Amino acid sequence: LVRMKFLQLLSRKPGKLEMLFRIPFCQKQFPYVCLATSTCLYSKKKKVNSYEQVDQEKYKNLVYSVTSYKTSAQTPETIFEEDNLLYGPPNKHRPPVKAGTKTPKNWVPLVNPNKRIPLLNGDSNLPIKIALQKTKMPSVTRILQQTISPQQAFCLERWKEKMILELGKDGFAEYTKNLFLQGELFHAALESIFLSEEIATTEQREDVVISGYLSSVQHVLKDISEVKALESAVQHETLQYLGLVDCVAKYRGQLCVIDWKTSEKPKPSLKNTFDNPLQVAAYIGAINHDANYDFQVSCGLIVVAYKNGSPAHPHFMDPGLCSQYWNKWLLRLEEYMDRN
Repeated sequence: LVRMKFLQLLSRKPGKLEMLFRIPFCQKQFPYVCLATSTCLYSKKKKVNSYEQVDQEKYKNLVYSVTSYKTSAQTPETIFEEDNLLYGPPNKHRPPVKAGTKTPKNWVPLVNPNKRIPLLNGDSNLPIKIALQKTKMPSVTRILQQTISPQQAFCLERWKEKMILELGKDGFAEYTKNLFLQGELFHAALESIFLSEEIATTEQREDVVISGYLSSVQHVLKDISEVKALESAVQHETLQYLGLVDCVAKYRGQLCVIDWKTSEKPKPSLKNTFDNPLQVAAYIGAINHDANYDFQVSCGLIVVAYKNGSPAHPHFMDPGLCSQYWNKWLLRLEEYMDRN
């Protein structure tokens, strides 16, 4: 009881009770252990955001280009720029060569190195016109028809079935007959134009069947000069094939084998003409290896005329392009010879 009163008395004076308990414990120091119940001290490390480690300075242009448009405005150029920012510049290397590329077994040059060209050509202004003789040699048209690709054969057959469904068999026969007739009349009209050096005769102008075709090629005729051959037969003496060339003349100063085509649908590019470039290349090779012609040709021209009179599409083939199609023609010729 006396002790309790003593403690109460000390507690009334601030600081006295604290001194009473501090003095004994401070006289001697000893190690102590501190226990804690908080889990914060022993929790796992905070996860690092991978985006914080990105080089923001490097990609700021990319971020700006993405966020600066409200709607998508990507173009091939912008896509390449983004790829360049993300992955760096592309490695410059040549594309791999396609496997299975065929080369002709018996290669013959397009231009005949053994053909001698006279210094002065004949003074006659009349174009060469050699009639086509029936021989055992296959024609260029026959060879191309019998070696047509399965894809082209399928498309032609599907077109034929569609036309027969619309016109009937008799109607389709009449339609194809008219197409051939229009082609013959058109070629005859062009031949008379080159021979008489006139635009067209009165009868041809009044002929509705070919008037559209003639109007279509007027801008091309202005660039043609020095006609050397018209509707003339040619044959390759080494490769043993023949054909009938529409025209050999200069187009804008370049001597060309010219092939006139008629079409009801536009053919603005050379690939739209299917096997016509191979046909032109075959005629060029034949002329260069035919002794009846005292000149050589290295260029070609395919002119697609339209029935509605719209401007024709002239497709010029330079020597490099002609050489490419010449190799393709040699492969088709070998395929034909293997089959027969």
